[in-house]
Amino acid sequence: MFDLVSKAKPVRPGKIYGAPGDGMSSHISLITALLIFALWLLVTEMGWVKPLFLPSPLAVWDKFMVAMTEGVSNSTLTQHTLASLSRVLGAFLLALVSAVPVGILMGVNRIMRGLFDPIIEFYRPLPPLAYLPLIIIWLGIGEFPKVFLIYLAIFAPMAIAARAGVRSVSTEQIHAAYAMGATRTQVISQVILKAAMPEIFTGMRIGIGVGWTTLVAAEMVAAHRGLGFMVLNAAEYLASDTVIMGIIVIGIFAFAFDLLLRYLEKILIPWKGKV
Repeated sequence: MFDLVSKAKPVRPGKIYGAPGDGMSSHISLITALLIFALWLLVTEMGWVKPLFLPSPLAVWDKFMVAMTEGVSNSTLTQHTLASLSRVLGAFLLALVSAVPVGILMGVNRIMRGLFDPIIEFYRPLPPLAYLPLIIIWLGIGEFPKVFLIYLAIFAPMAIAARAGVRSVSTEQIHAAYAMGATRTQVISQVILKAAMPEIFTGMRIGIGVGWTTLVAAEMVAAHRGLGFMVLNAAEYLASDTVIMGIIVIGIFAFAFDLLLRYLEKILIPWKGKV
């Protein structure tokens, strides 16, 4: 018995007694997606649900091909997609260069926290449709109000995440940096900011998701192109195949951006979960 134990290979830390949920789950996600698609195909092919309420995958695919070539709602699917991408990405970039610095300042400065915290916490729970009429009254019905509405929805979670990341830095790390002669600026840039990066990326992922959910509300007002506009316009004519096709396209792009941010997080923050 002693020989068997002595010859056994050492177990890598976390291999067996690791954190709950450790391990790959991509194959499970793939199987889940295939099962949902198979169930959708079965229900529609057996006629258990009328096509008005749930069109078949083949009908949605046919509508996708029509949207790519002939177009729907006066534009092709590519034109709708480019219009929505410009709005969401524009709002996301604006939030990135403004919300993250504001969140960091809220974490390191009590005056900035006192100024921005009540404003953010007041409007954050409000649905975008609640302040959409006010944005229309103030800014009109052009392109900027649509981007601004999405920007407001993204700003709050990104700022809160950046602030939470700053506040999560341990006091010992800060004291150690000061003990080694670091200035306040160096402590903020080299210790606090780097330690807050995981939370900032989490806020970015939440923000881009919120941006896509706000897209439909933003394109309700005087829009002529966009995925949200296409879905709303199709709903008025009970074109459920176009509605589902638009939902799938929005979901694919939202998921793709989330995967991109996950990849960038692994590249830019290799120390996450290790310190």
